[in-house]
Order: sequence, then structure tokens, then C-alpha cells
Amino acid sequence: MSEITEVPESHGEHIVSPKVYALIFLALLVGTAITVGASYIDLGPWNPVIALAIAVTKATLVVLYFMHVKYSSKLMKLTVLSGVFTFLILVGMSLSDYISRAWGQW
Repeated sequence: MSEITEVPESHGEHIVSPKVYALIFLALLVGTAITVGASYIDLGPWNPVIALAIAVTKATLVVLYFMHVKYSSKLMKLTVLSGVFTFLILVGMSLSDYISRAWGQW
């Protein structure tokens, strides 16, 4: 009656060290400082482009590290990418509508 039952191996989660979190936090703080600094420089039409590039970089760091997508399965990465792709489609459709509104007035 003394059967030995094997405990199935559980899928352990990836443990991220506090050092990595601190480095990402510092990178986000530096990104915020760069955003504030760039807002004081007049770059003409490039101001929104640079601000959006910094924001996308910071959002990518948050999604990859704080939301643990970097260490997730391929299915989770595909889910996140499909959400980003859907967002880009909706923004593109909204912008095409906004740009084409003045065409009928000429």
C-alpha cells in the first residue's frame, strides 16, 4: 500500500530579479526626462513624432517586463501583437476618415 506517486512538474513562472525591475524603472524615468526635455525644444513638425517614438518605447518596456510578456508563451505574444495590429487598423481608419473630410468641399 505504500505506493510512491510522482508529483507532476509544474510549469514554473520566470522569476525576474529586482535588479531588472530597477533598470527598467530607471529607463522609464530617463524616457520621461527625455520627453520633458524634448517638449522645450522646437523641432517643428517633428515634435509629435519624437514624443510618440519615446512613448512607444516606454510602452514596449512596460508590456515586455512589467506585464511579463517577454517570458510568456508564443500564444500570449501573438495575442498582444494582434491587439496592437487591431489598434493600428482602427487608428488608420480613423485618420483616413479625418483626412478625407475636406475632399467634398472643393
